[in-house]
Amino acid sequence: MALLGASPIPAVLGMAAVPIVRRLRRASDVREEHDRRAEAVIALCGALAGEVRAGRQPGEALTLVLRGQGGGVLDGALAPAVAAARFGGDVATALTGASRAPGAEGLRGLAACWRVAVDRGAGLADGLERLDAALRSERDRRADLRSQLAGARATTVMLAGLPVLGLLLGTAMGADPLRILLHTGAGLACLAVGGVLEAAGVWWASRIVRGAEAGA
Repeated sequence: MALLGASPIPAVLGMAAVPIVRRLRRASDVREEHDRRAEAVIALCGALAGEVRAGRQPGEALTLVLRGQGGGVLDGALAPAVAAARFGGDVATALTGASRAPGAEGLRGLAACWRVAVDRGAGLADGLERLDAALRSERDRRADLRSQLAGARATTVMLAGLPVLGLLLGTAMGADPLRILLHTGAGLACLAVGGVLEAAGVWWASRIVRGAEAGA
């Protein structure tokens, strides 16, 4: 754009947008990591319930399941819990600490099941199966919400791309929009006002989507 318009303004705006794009990509990576941890917690609860049902002791079952899932996203967070299970420590407290990792909140439920099973002698497998069902239901509800918000996200992307489409249409009509925007006073004023309105529109649409996700 800077070369086509013979102006440094597009290059400056592009460099200013780099931190924003980097932040968006980082947020996307965090969301993916959150989802991977949540899925790993579900898998852990299901596998642990199966091992306990098969007659293994809870500590042995936890160690065995995590060994079978070696290299998973929960390995680092659950290392204290594994050590506590192996050496007779407080597994429930270690699980509660591990639940602070984004996406691993379901481990709080696992800690509660573990504490009830140890303190009151209740069946751990039954609690784990109910927890597994609840976490799966929550995952499905979250996936359904995201599919419903896909239209709003598409609107945000379309809104962000409209100025580019306008420039292409203007060029196709022979209006030379880059020269007008970058080399005339009225064009620069329109560029500034339009840029502010565009940024506000994208921010507002994104805020609506984030608010819907957070509220749900």
